[in-house]
Amino acid sequence: MAEEAKWANPGALGLAGFGFNTILLQVHNIGLIHNVEPLLFGFFWGGLAQIIAGIIDGRRGDTFGLTAFTSYGIFWIGLSFIFLMDWIGVAAYSLTGLAWVSLLWGIFTVYMTVGTLKISKVHVFIFGTLALLFFLLTAVFLGALSPKVAGVEGIICGSAAVYASAAVVLNATYGRWVLPLGLFSK
Repeated sequence: MAEEAKWANPGALGLAGFGFNTILLQVHNIGLIHNVEPLLFGFFWGGLAQIIAGIIDGRRGDTFGLTAFTSYGIFWIGLSFIFLMDWIGVAAYSLTGLAWVSLLWGIFTVYMTVGTLKISKVHVFIFGTLALLFFLLTAVFLGALSPKVAGVEGIICGSAAVYASAAVVLNATYGRWVLPLGLFSK
């Protein structure tokens, strides 16, 4: 009987795609860039890379990773597609519609945050700040908050995901804890 191949931890890829794209979009939201880069990268690194990571997590039996990475990967592709359709004049987006999208993703992220209470303190921080980001974006799209407020908070969230990605890579590469994640005991 052939030995089954061992899958590597896709968390580093998924967290990097999520983290760097979140930072890039929030840099756009605070007004430091004004072009399409955040959403073009959102199709591929934020979207496709996270979906790949989620599928690998599913293969590894990780329901949380499958649900998180594939869902947020699809979110990035969907968000990018919304703005692409607007830019090419096929269909305009509405701020009210984006507010509802953000609200629903915030609700999804709240229950995903509860799932992180069995993973690590860094995961709790990432998902907690992401839930807050979605609710802040809801307020932005309803005209009740400056995008700069959500942008700064989103950079904090994205930076935490980049840290977690680096931790997964470095800890696996060196075979020891280089960057702590604050794992919860099982």
